[in-house]
This record gives sequence, C-alpha cells and structure tokens, in this order.
Amino acid sequence: MNRQAQAVIMLLFGGAILKASLSDLYLRYVKEGLRPFLIGAGILLVAAAVLTLWYELRGRTDRHDDGHGHHHEPRVGWLLLLPVLGLLLVAPPALGSYAAGQSGTVLTAPGDSDYPALPAGDPVDVGLLDYASRAVFDGGRSLTGRTVRLTGFVTPGPDGEPMLARMVVSCCAADGRPIKVGLDGDTRVTAAPDTWVQVVGVWTNRVAKDPVNQAEVPYLQVTGWQEITAPKQQYE
Repeated sequence: MNRQAQAVIMLLFGGAILKASLSDLYLRYVKEGLRPFLIGAGILLVAAAVLTLWYELRGRTDRHDDGHGHHHEPRVGWLLLLPVLGLLLVAPPALGSYAAGQSGTVLTAPGDSDYPALPAGDPVDVGLLDYASRAVFDGGRSLTGRTVRLTGFVTPGPDGEPMLARMVVSCCAADGRPIKVGLDGDTRVTAAPDTWVQVVGVWTNRVAKDPVNQAEVPYLQVTGWQEITAPKQQYE
C-alpha cells in the first residue's frame, strides 16, 4: 500500500465518521455528548488525507524505493478498510436484549442517597437507572404515591418473564451494561424481546437478585403499557 492508497483510506475513514456523526447513526456507538469530538476527528482525518494526496500528486515526497517509484508499505494497512466499510455499508442495531441477558444489572450503591422529589404531574417520566436507584437505595420513599412512566426494551428475565431494560454507557457501546427493572402486577407486558415500550405503573417493594452478578433488581407494578418506536437516544 503506497501513500496515495493510505490517504484514500484515511479520506474514506474520515468521511465515514462524518457521515455517522452528522446523522443519528453515531448514537449506536457513543454517547450524545461526544458528537463534537467525532465531527472534529472526521474533519481532521479528511483534511490530512486531502493534504497527503495533494503533496503526493505534486511529487514532493522522497521516493526511496526499488527504482520504480513505488513505496513498499505494510500490506496490513489494507485492514483499515474493514472499519471503513463497516461504517459506510453496515448500520448495526443498538445493544439490546441479548447483551442485557449476558450482563448483570449496572445498579450500584451511590455515594449520595439523598434523592430529590420527582417533578409534579402523573405519570412522570423517570429513567430506568433513576427509578432503580430510588427503589433500592431510597427504599421507594420518593416514589411512594406517584405514578411513573418508564421507557425501555423488553428482555427475558431469568424466569422467562419479561423485564424492562436499557443499556447504560459511560463512553461508548463497548462499555455498555444494562439496567433492569422487573414487571409486576396483573397487567402483563406481552411484547416480544427487543420491542421498545413505555410502561406506566407504581412502585412496589418487590426486589429480586440478578443471577448474573447478584445485584438487586427492583420491580414496577404495571398499570398500563404501549409499544413505541425506538427512541433516537437508546442508551442512558
């Protein structure tokens, strides 16, 4: 692979990053707040590739080679085409029920267990991690008497019953782990795994153990639910 080929691959790679960053595709890989950094990285790669091509085509590089004007660069560089093709041609889904079933719930004890009151109005939209933390570490005090609405995807529980889950990421999908909430009550959620739903219900003191890591999994007493389109930002 000579330098011109390297520059073309770098140009494609930068273009693929920009394509993903300027749409919602990047949200399947990283958190929303990293978008400016991805755009900046894509622009730098494209600029570097263009400058390299311009420099090469004007013949300003030193050509110490076998006399034919070609550089002997490592062929392993062609492997860079794989992530480029992946970004340009493949749109993988966000992490879902399979990943959730392989990892234990991410719920861990916070440093500060003083939870503020929920906003006025019922039902109130609450994130899964926020609900689980309040239910377990606050004993449900800030949830008592309130109707909440949780959004997540359906994942099978250890007993085969559906649970609600959402992936929590610190930086990117590679470190994603699920937060899980069990579904209790007479109203059964019958949606298939990986279906996104909004579930309305009230706090219940039922708690189970995640068999993967033995962390506590709180439950919600369901009063109603509906299928929804997967949200733009699927990670918490």
